[in-house]
Amino acid sequence: MKTPTGLKAVVRDLVRRALAEDLGARGDVTTLLFVPKKARVTGRVVIKAPGVLCGVSAAVEVFKQVEPSCKVRVLAEDGRRVRPGQAVLEVSGGRGILTAERTALNILQHLSGVATVTAEYAAKVKGTRAKVFDTRKTLPGLRLLDKYAVLCGGGRNHRLGLHDAVLLKDNHWTCEKDLPKAAAKTRRRFPGMVLEIEAADLSQVRLALEARPDIILLDNMGQGLLRKAIRLIRSCRPSPQVEISGGVSLSTIRSLAELGPDRISVGRITHSAPALDMSLELSS
Repeated sequence: MKTPTGLKAVVRDLVRRALAEDLGARGDVTTLLFVPKKARVTGRVVIKAPGVLCGVSAAVEVFKQVEPSCKVRVLAEDGRRVRPGQAVLEVSGGRGILTAERTALNILQHLSGVATVTAEYAAKVKGTRAKVFDTRKTLPGLRLLDKYAVLCGGGRNHRLGLHDAVLLKDNHWTCEKDLPKAAAKTRRRFPGMVLEIEAADLSQVRLALEARPDIILLDNMGQGLLRKAIRLIRSCRPSPQVEISGGVSLSTIRSLAELGPDRISVGRITHSAPALDMSLELSS
């Protein structure tokens, strides 16, 4: 699994902003009032539910930004399956560890939640040609981290943003109905860039095929229509990749994968993933 370019800088910036949001102008007033300045704190981040870990480096960054002299020992790496009772980090230092606790856990729990849900979807399509892909339905400011969590869970990344692939969706069809012309324009302006065209019925699939895109996205189709659309696309040589999207759930993804698409994009692995339960347990 390759770490996305620029991830370290994104983590540093996110942690700075998250801590500024939490501490405000006065800082952690409770810890400042009631925990002695020279207090020594030791604790472990302990998992409370089974899942896939993600966000370890971000959690370490939080502790280090608040308490630069603290010692952090990483006990489990991103992408590893974890179980209840398992410690994934050990941290020791001054009272700043208490200040850093919630921000570190917030990031670690969220990203581990995304990785865990992604792993559940990826397991459902095992043995088929289909791969689970994410979408742009990520939390604002967390795009790169959310997509990294998808990789940790065994999923694949769709385009990072609006800048690195052309995706002609339903709203674009109203402005550009000549798809071969649109494809030619794309390849002149952005040579080598992926071109994907969304289709909602067989007539749109036929029009999309005329443009010879890299991917055809079959959106919100019933399984009967999907079967016909995939057969039509596969009859072309060379055929574009087939992507399915729209209302995909854990209960439906296997049957969709068995229709033979190359990709199934799932918005809920990022926009609806529940946090993985864990806590910081202090031993001193």
